[in-house]
Amino acid sequence: MMRLLPEAPEHIPARERLLDRCFGPDRRRKTSEMLRSGRRPADGLAFALLEGPPARPKPLLRGEGPRLVGTLRLWHIEAGSAGPALLLGPIAVEPKWQSEGWGAELMRHGLGEAERRGHAAVLLVGDAPYYRRFGFREDLTQRLDLPGPVERERFLGLDLRPGALEGAHGAVVANGAWETARAHRRLMPYPSTPTRLRASAGRS
Repeated sequence: MMRLLPEAPEHIPARERLLDRCFGPDRRRKTSEMLRSGRRPADGLAFALLEGPPARPKPLLRGEGPRLVGTLRLWHIEAGSAGPALLLGPIAVEPKWQSEGWGAELMRHGLGEAERRGHAAVLLVGDAPYYRRFGFREDLTQRLDLPGPVERERFLGLDLRPGALEGAHGAVVANGAWETARAHRRLMPYPSTPTRLRASAGRS
């Protein structure tokens, strides 16, 4: 069984280990990390994909219970003249599940929730041929500047509100709330009901 639910504080250690496995120790040196470091994800826009049954009321033995196999977060930014937007990433799925479509499920769920919450646009740095399926385009970011080096063909934008990134220019800067030790432990209030999903076709 797979369950996609809001990220909770207890997911964070497993999330960090998953990102290390998927992206290696240099992941914190990426330009996108300059916009995330020390910040909290956007409210309600951090997700965990779990494999296994829900946790039982009684104490679990080591190795029992659900296991985090996927993660997605979105972050508050200012997209130059376009104003408030979101930065998507990192998104990661455990390698054994990457051919089952769970990355696509995370993307669709995260973008749908961002649109439902009224956000206007999303930026990311990633593989253009893959992200075009979700509507991301290179031309929407041509006049925007990240705070570090980036391959321009990998710097993509998506309008959640029609025309949100039209003519956008200027610096992309972080504007999310700063993280604190206390906030990191409790993260943010989330609904307790998970979204139950079935794998879709296609690669992640």
